[in-house]
This record gives sequence, structure tokens and C-alpha cells, in this order.
Amino acid sequence: MAIPSTSEAVESAPGPSPQALVAILTATSIFGMLGSSSFAALLPEFQVLWRLSNTDAGWISALFFAGYVAAVPLLVGSTDHVDPRRIYLGSLILGAASSVAYALLAHGFWSAAIIRAFAGMGLAGTYMPGLKLLTDRYHGPRQGRYIAYYTAGFSFGTAFSYAFTGEVTDWLGWRAAFWGAAVGSFVALALIRFLVPPSPRVSTSSGGMRRLGFGPVFKNRAAMAFVFAYAGHTFELFALRGWLNAYLIYADRVRGGSGDISNASWLSTLTVLVGTVSSIYGAEVAARTDRRRIIARVMILSVLASLAAGFSSGLPVWVVAALCCLYSMLIMADSAALTGGAVASSIPGQRGATLAVHSVLGFSGGVVGPLAVGLVLDLAGGGNSYLAWGLAFVTMGAGSFAALFAIRGL
Repeated sequence: MAIPSTSEAVESAPGPSPQALVAILTATSIFGMLGSSSFAALLPEFQVLWRLSNTDAGWISALFFAGYVAAVPLLVGSTDHVDPRRIYLGSLILGAASSVAYALLAHGFWSAAIIRAFAGMGLAGTYMPGLKLLTDRYHGPRQGRYIAYYTAGFSFGTAFSYAFTGEVTDWLGWRAAFWGAAVGSFVALALIRFLVPPSPRVSTSSGGMRRLGFGPVFKNRAAMAFVFAYAGHTFELFALRGWLNAYLIYADRVRGGSGDISNASWLSTLTVLVGTVSSIYGAEVAARTDRRRIIARVMILSVLASLAAGFSSGLPVWVVAALCCLYSMLIMADSAALTGGAVASSIPGQRGATLAVHSVLGFSGGVVGPLAVGLVLDLAGGGNSYLAWGLAFVTMGAGSFAALFAIRGL
């Protein structure tokens, strides 16, 4: 892991230790992201309630990430000369407002899609700015480990959103789940506001983003290899997370089960959590050996796992869930390693710009993935077709294949 030069370092400031800051940011990810997987958790219910096709549902999932991508250049790119903490706090307010708006105003495709796009903008101002907040404060040989733990926090937030949404919906209805997500955003805001002091001014030897812009980032071949691979990774990851609950519900019903949303949500939570452990382990292994070689091997295994999981729906639901867990583990095994590679390969003074490009291009895969799965499902026979779901998972696995090409090519 590369150590930034002294010209890029920040002044020491009072505040939490690295371990404490990672713990705080993990907690804020969990509370602030309680609504992040809500649409995915309730996708089958919304399809019935609003008569949505699989493609319609894919568009709503895609626009969440489209909002993320649209906001990243400003929110993440500006962290080279604006305290990331300020961006983080403002984005939590936007996230809370989006959850309230969904609870009050979502009544069909267009209202849901527009509100979810704003929710994605709120996420854009917390995930990568939170990483910048961490890496600005703490450098050294353990930075890669802190990055892995931080990115795991993002997965914790995604995972607990499934369980939270399923349980609250069972008891109080789906609109209450979004009200609860808004409360979670304000809890996260309080944690950052009172436990994390403002950062000292970041000094960059080259004048930061104001002068350099994004051009040098695109010329940085090493960093761009990880960025393009990350795009394939997010295509696959968010396609799986966007349709996982629906797939588990389908698999349960095939075997005569009730297809209960709450039960499927807990299985989805477990699947994402298991993948999080894999992300941390993968980052540790990648940091100690040839990062590109390890990532390439994981991607090949991920393609194979997509086939096994996608054509397993005729088996008992616990077997289907176990294969989805394995698939999630392999997808996540290179997640932190890809982000760590982009950070390590960044030019001094342009870490924020590199993370902005990493997010814009990387999360563009998250825009396309859920939509591509919805299109495949509709074209191949619908959400009640064994073949359609198998081909949907083949489509997910194409993300790892494209990422492998990026790593090998660059």
C-alpha cells in the first residue's frame, strides 16, 4: 500500500483513533443506509401494488444509482478542497428527506423512480466522502486495512436495510419502513456531528482539484484499470442485491412455500453479511501478494458461481440461499481490493479526484446491472420462469467477465 507524501498529509487533529473512526463510520453507514435496500426488499410487493414489469422495477433500481453517479463529480470531487465531514452531514439530510418523500409521495413508477434518484444522491455524499474523511486523517501501512473495514461498513448498511425493511413492513406497513429509514439518517447525522470533529485544512502540493481537474486521473493507467474493473464489479454486485429478495421469494414459492418477504429479507441480510467478511479477507490477501492476480482468480470463480446460483431455483430454498451466499462472497472478495488499488495508485494531491472518477465510472455499472437483469427476465419469460432466472444470473456474472478484461487489458 503506497504511503502518501508529506505534501499530501494533513495536520494532526484531536479526534477519534483510526479504529474508533472506522467504528463510527460503520455505525453511520448502518443507520444512514436503512433505506438503501428498501426498494429491493419490497420489489415483489411494489410490482403487484403498482403493476410494474420487471423492466420497470429494474429502472427504479437503476435510477437510484443514476442519482448516485450524477452527484459524485461535485460531492466527491470537491473533497480535495472541502472538509468531507460537511458534505457527509448535508448528504445525510438529503437521504432523510428522500425517505420521508417516499413514505408520503410514492404512488407509482414515476414518483418512486424520481425519489429513489434523490436517495442515490444522498448516498453519493456519504460513501466516498466518508472514505476520504478516513484516508485524509490516517496514512501508513495499515491504511489498506482501514479501507477494507470501512467498505465493509457499506455492506453492513446494505444488509441490515433488508432485515429492517422486512420486519417493519410486516408489523407496520412499507411506508413505516421508509419513515424509520429517515430516523436512521438523523441518528447517523448526530454521530458524525458530535463524535467526529472538523478536519484541518488539507494541503496539496499541486493546488488540488481546482487546478488539475480530472484529466490526470484518466491518464493514470494503473488507477483506471481498477476503476474499470470496479464498474464490472458494481454491475454484478448491485444486480444481485437488487433482485436477490425477489429471487429467493420465487425459489421459495417454487417449492410450495409462502414466499414471505420478511423471511427472504433475513436470508438476503445473511447473504450480504457473509459477503462482507469475504471483502475484508480478500483485501488482506490482495495487500500481501499480487493484487491483480488475486482479483482475476476471484472474478473467474464469480462467473462460475453465477451459473450455479441462477440455475438452482428448483432446489430447497436453503440450498438456493447458500449458493447465493457463495456467489455474494466471491463478488465481494475483490471489492475492497479494487477500491484500495485505486487509492494506492492515485496521484499525490488527487485522491479525491481519483475517488470521484472511481465512483462515477464504477457505480455506472450499478446503474446498468439491475436494469439489465429486469430486461432479461421480461425477454426470457418473466419472474416465474426457471430459464429466465438462470439467464438473469448469467447476465450478472458478465460483470466479473468484463472486470477481468479490464484488469488484464490495462
